[in-house]
Amino acid sequence: MELPGPLVSPAWLVDHLGDDGLVVADVRWAREGSGREAFEGGHIEGAVFLDAADDLSDVGQGAGRHPLPTPEAFARTMRAVGVGDDTCVVAYDDASGSVAARLWWMLDATGHVVALLDGGLGSWTRPLAAGPATQRHATQAFTPRPWPAARLTDADGVAAALRTSGVVLDARTAERYRGEVEPIDPVAGHIPGARSAPWSDNLDAATGRILPAERLRERYETLGVRTGDDAIAYCGSGLTAALDLLALRLAGFDRDGRLYGASWSGWIEDPSRPVTVGGEPG
Repeated sequence: MELPGPLVSPAWLVDHLGDDGLVVADVRWAREGSGREAFEGGHIEGAVFLDAADDLSDVGQGAGRHPLPTPEAFARTMRAVGVGDDTCVVAYDDASGSVAARLWWMLDATGHVVALLDGGLGSWTRPLAAGPATQRHATQAFTPRPWPAARLTDADGVAAALRTSGVVLDARTAERYRGEVEPIDPVAGHIPGARSAPWSDNLDAATGRILPAERLRERYETLGVRTGDDAIAYCGSGLTAALDLLALRLAGFDRDGRLYGASWSGWIEDPSRPVTVGGEPG
């Protein structure tokens, strides 16, 4: 089967729920409590469950709080929930897409067919299922593929981009960007020269759905992104920045943005790296 694009509507998913070759993935992350418990309390019928920290990260094995797993580990995880090389995946969460975008990025970057459910669980009007996840096993291989260098960067790459024409986007809340609050990481502030681009500003405040392409384009052009630019997105740990990268795709820019995987939590691991607080640069 095929997906209509990197974003699907609830109506589309209603029509295709249960189709052969489609896996619906519920992706959650809970700073406190259990994502699995939340899933078991209510999820889309037939969905599999993935925890963004336990299943889509390799905590403690790289820079930042949520480093990417090895391609081999990611392949094992995908096979365990029924995803093979030719499977189409629709990912959603209970956080307006800000967590499920991690799975969208991981699959999209490695050449798989994937979309995000617009609005996430909040947009789903059909009855929810309760209890454990559907057990699936892939009927085909999920081949490990390296994380593509063109879609990723590290701290040195961020610094280099800021010295040239690159645009670095901070997907955290504006308050965290300015250093007024920092609920998770030991240092507050942002990377000097980065622009404040909260992931939540990609959404319509009234509906929770992602803004139309023309409004996303206007938003990112206001933030300094132009056609052909090298745009980099980061957040606290590499999860929610993926929603900014999806928004850039939807806005029609001709070059995919890069994920700074270690993000703020990785940047501050080296005390020699500069940190600033306050408003926008310049």
